[in-house]
Amino acid sequence: MTALDETTTAPAAEIGSPRKRKEDQRLITGRTRYTDNITLPGMLHLGMVRSPLAHATITGIQTDDAKASPGVVAVYTGADLAAAHGSLPNAWPVTPDQKAPEHHAVAVDRVAFAGEIVAVVVARSPREARDATELVEVDYDDLEPVLDLEAAAAGPPYAHPDLGTNESATWIFDSAEAGTGSDVEAAIDQARGDGVVIERTYRQQRLIPAFMEPRSTVVDPTSEQITMWSATQVPHILRLMLALTCNISESKLRVIAPDVGGGFGGKLQVTPEEVTTLLVANRLGKPVKYTETRSESLVAGHHGRDQVQRLTLSATKEGIVTGLKVDLLANMGAYLGLVTSGVPVLGAFMYNSIYKFPAYRFTCHNIFTNLTWTDAYRGAGRPEATFAIERLMDDLAAELQMDPIELRRKNWIRHEEFPFTTVAGLEYDSGNYEAATDKALELFGYDELRSEQQRRRESNDPVQLGIGTSTFTEMCGLAPSRVLGSLAYGAGGWENAQVRMLPSGKVEVVTGASAHGQGHETAWSQIVADRLGVAFEDVEVLHGDTQVSVKGLDTYGSRSLSVGGIAVVKAADKVIEKARHVAAHLMEASEDDLEFSGGRFSVKGTDKGMAIGEIALAVFAAHNLPDGMEPTLDSDATYDPVNFSFPHGTHLAAMEVDTETGAVKLRKYVCVDDVGIVVNPLIVEGQVHGGLVQGIAQALFEEAVYDDQGTLVTGSFVDYLVPSAADVPDFITDRTETPSTTNPLGVKGVGEAGTIASTPAIVNGVLDAIRHLGVQDLTMPCTPSRVWQALQSREQGEPASVQPTNPEQTSGNLNSSGVISPEQGPRTEGGA
Repeated sequence: MTALDETTTAPAAEIGSPRKRKEDQRLITGRTRYTDNITLPGMLHLGMVRSPLAHATITGIQTDDAKASPGVVAVYTGADLAAAHGSLPNAWPVTPDQKAPEHHAVAVDRVAFAGEIVAVVVARSPREARDATELVEVDYDDLEPVLDLEAAAAGPPYAHPDLGTNESATWIFDSAEAGTGSDVEAAIDQARGDGVVIERTYRQQRLIPAFMEPRSTVVDPTSEQITMWSATQVPHILRLMLALTCNISESKLRVIAPDVGGGFGGKLQVTPEEVTTLLVANRLGKPVKYTETRSESLVAGHHGRDQVQRLTLSATKEGIVTGLKVDLLANMGAYLGLVTSGVPVLGAFMYNSIYKFPAYRFTCHNIFTNLTWTDAYRGAGRPEATFAIERLMDDLAAELQMDPIELRRKNWIRHEEFPFTTVAGLEYDSGNYEAATDKALELFGYDELRSEQQRRRESNDPVQLGIGTSTFTEMCGLAPSRVLGSLAYGAGGWENAQVRMLPSGKVEVVTGASAHGQGHETAWSQIVADRLGVAFEDVEVLHGDTQVSVKGLDTYGSRSLSVGGIAVVKAADKVIEKARHVAAHLMEASEDDLEFSGGRFSVKGTDKGMAIGEIALAVFAAHNLPDGMEPTLDSDATYDPVNFSFPHGTHLAAMEVDTETGAVKLRKYVCVDDVGIVVNPLIVEGQVHGGLVQGIAQALFEEAVYDDQGTLVTGSFVDYLVPSAADVPDFITDRTETPSTTNPLGVKGVGEAGTIASTPAIVNGVLDAIRHLGVQDLTMPCTPSRVWQALQSREQGEPASVQPTNPEQTSGNLNSSGVISPEQGPRTEGGA
């Protein structure tokens, strides 16, 4: 401890304090500045003409009527704009021979999905632009659309005939070849003789990121530097990619992400609309804005998930897992977006999860179809992997007639075994699955609910009770750069921050991590307030502007705190060391004799001391600085982690299923997460709650459905079912704490945890309620109709599972890609 003046008290610790978010005052009161709020003098507006067909050749475009429409300034086709830009970027070519079609911002001679832009109208108002799009006449020659994922993998026909295949890339990890485990085929063969083999095919349906704020872009080219405002998660990456794609000097382009109303990966993209707005603004020399409608967001913004997972798990008869084989079909859709091809590869490292598999093989086939392209969606590969392994573990427990928790205990990494190198080659640095599970079981009342479940079964209660379990871990903080390089990712994983000590004693923090709802301004203020000993209110956080925050790699993959936050810590520590040098000089003491605490340097054994604010003012004045020192305490730091971080947790769901109607009710949900050291419990709680709802939505509500021609029939929130607060119960949440050993704060990620863990907990719970009635599988979302059909199939002696159907959103059967059979059409009815 340091000696403080009697009148000085050390500020209370900020890290761990449930501070209300600084951002909320302006967000809640409507003083935000979303991109669509921006109005510039003489600004023009864009309307996009979109293809109604999933696959067709463009044979002609008539624009005369649109050009003559009131308020219209210009109409451009793909041919008009093609020479001004290159193919939209894919930053993650997962294999050297990856195949990718040319992707124009506006289609030139062929469309590859319904919703692709074929022309753009420029007008003086948004209404005039939209009205004129109806006057553009496009002639098409239909081509056969490729819609079903499994059929596309077999091919032909081809989504892009010039490629001669629907397979973009095949990526393989084999533990025997990598030296991280043994041969999986040998493990499976042995289990067929003296153990147990579980073979399953699971379907990850197509999902749509349903952020609150539709995407919007404004470009002002009227000064020497072009300025773009965009509702994006990635202003720094967007700036670089636009400069490369449009052949613009990066120094001549400024990208600003103002207040951004959610992203969930859906704004981790370089979009055709952003490129088009930039090209049109440059061509006309005037400010231009484009804001999508909600329907455009649903049909043309990238989608998530959409995989067929074929899995084989081997185990001993005692329940010890011996091998895991994953064969994955991943639907790229029509094009490769920024990280489309890498999303399933991220999941490859998580199928083994918390379990000690001795053998593992993962094969992923990236497949093109004539559907909207897919890319990152909250969790990006990790939810898919967790769903598969947690479903498999429940199926194995059922096969062995073993309690699902008991089976997991037999196989997970014990707390004393950390650090632990997994069969997938990752080193988990810390964890305690036992502690999280024990706490979750107690909060859940596991034994009491199992007893109730038994009573309901014995009494043939029409409403059966199921208990769903999900014990998970995930890899957070997309980094280190060397690891990403080994996976052919086109960028690094570092993050940058600056801490500026102002003469007034206030502090500015500049971060390259751009927030879109996470609470960076609050959490970063808490970190710096603790580190520098200044008041929380005296810290200002700046972000989201490439001219203010010059260096950065933005926000995705639960990397903000564990990468960007550590950069802030390191920059603050540099400020302290600079201030120490000055303090020693001013107090005529040795630096070794100085202690720093509570924002104050003091000389050991004396009452001499100086606050860091006093030092900042003295440095600004520069009247008496150490020789050779520049008059500034400002410091910046770039942090590149040595490892991912690995949060984990146990999630339990009590599900009630009405066997007469198929209605599903989430009665109780308990989760205990371990995210390391918590900076702000309120923010963590909010992230967990939001993540839970999105994971539950995949299990019970959401699905993008197409008709047999490739038209999205869930193109509005009438048909694409997003749960409301009324559809979920109050959650019971808690935490355990095993600090990360690889960063100085001991923090781990939290933004995606709820989404990753909750989906299998819910589906396992629904199946647990009706498995004893002969139902072995359900395809998400587990709507009442699907549950009812599964129960009816069982009663009629048919296989006790149900193929993808969704009468709430469609009439009749869908194939494995969520496409309506030719004889059926769409209709809407009730919720899940």
